[in-house]
Amino acid sequence: MDTYKDIRPYRDHEVREVLDRLLQDEAFIGTLSRFRFPRLSRWCAPLLNPLVRSILGRELSGVNDVHSLQVKVEGYVDRTLRKTTAAVSYEGLERLQKDRPYLFMANHRDIVMDPTFVNFAVYHQGLKTPHIAIGDNLLKQPFVSDLMRLNKSFIVNRSAQGRREKLAAFQQLSGYINDTIAGGDSIWIAQREGRAKDGNDQTDSAIIKMLAMSQKGKPFSEVIEQLHIVPVSISYEFDPCDLLKARELYETERHGSYTKQENEDDRSIVTGIVGFKGRVHLAFGEPLGAGFEDARQVAAAVDQHVWSAYRLFPINYRAFKFLQAEYEDIEPVSFTAAQLGSSQDEKAFEERLRLCPVEHRHWWLKMYAAPVANRLRLDQQG
Repeated sequence: MDTYKDIRPYRDHEVREVLDRLLQDEAFIGTLSRFRFPRLSRWCAPLLNPLVRSILGRELSGVNDVHSLQVKVEGYVDRTLRKTTAAVSYEGLERLQKDRPYLFMANHRDIVMDPTFVNFAVYHQGLKTPHIAIGDNLLKQPFVSDLMRLNKSFIVNRSAQGRREKLAAFQQLSGYINDTIAGGDSIWIAQREGRAKDGNDQTDSAIIKMLAMSQKGKPFSEVIEQLHIVPVSISYEFDPCDLLKARELYETERHGSYTKQENEDDRSIVTGIVGFKGRVHLAFGEPLGAGFEDARQVAAAVDQHVWSAYRLFPINYRAFKFLQAEYEDIEPVSFTAAQLGSSQDEKAFEERLRLCPVEHRHWWLKMYAAPVANRLRLDQQG
């Protein structure tokens, strides 16, 4: 019995059938045409779509399993990263064993690019790429679900209603994650549900509790040790979605809630992929071992790594300096010239801030300042 059929990634024997279905999916081909040829698609979609279908069909003609698909995708990812970043660096993977699965638990800033960067680093280090957790709220189109599950994504059921349905969804998710690790494959999961739009990376202990839900009878410490949780700190110099996030935070503060516009998640996904990110750094921590008594302790350990290993850029220091008087719990601190960066860094900061509507700027500054505040709190606590 395939217990996880409705949430798991597609398997090798399913790949060709799904690809053939996607090639006949008008919504998928139309979306691809608009993404690849935004101007032409407005005027000649009836002619363009068959051409895109033909080109894609030739590209995918020899793809019959997950690995060969990922080899194809890797070329596109490399080109995208070259165009949208100034540099990508990573550290800590050399401490991990190539024959051991890990649960990569990362801070969450971008819907698609967070797991993409983890995949990029893991792939180039020669480790097996992880299965990726993705919320069903992002899978409004059937072809999006197919695409993600082809690329080793599994579905997190966030739309479950009622206590019993939610409990069943969490049990299934917990079982899938534990069984996947036990079977030798790695997992990527965010430290919290939804992105840290305000820049304050903080692990939700409910995520940790979910991991242990399906392991009744086992001591909590043993469950955590067997999952080989690796905290991952992802740092973006520039967040392509910063203006969108600042607007949402402002509206939430002003009205008490925020209603997303139609296709807003899709817009965030595209902006995150094609927008300029500057320098990006990933810091992989040591796998968490035994000795954890509860979920809060595990969450605190993940937070400590994320905050201490986060690579701070001049834009972070400048934003914190701008708001320093608001952080009454943090002792006043002066930053060095190296931390504040060059005149070019100052210009980049001012230009990005100028693009933000005046009423949203406080939130824009806070999202860049938050990692500095978390680092200083750690340092000042000793």
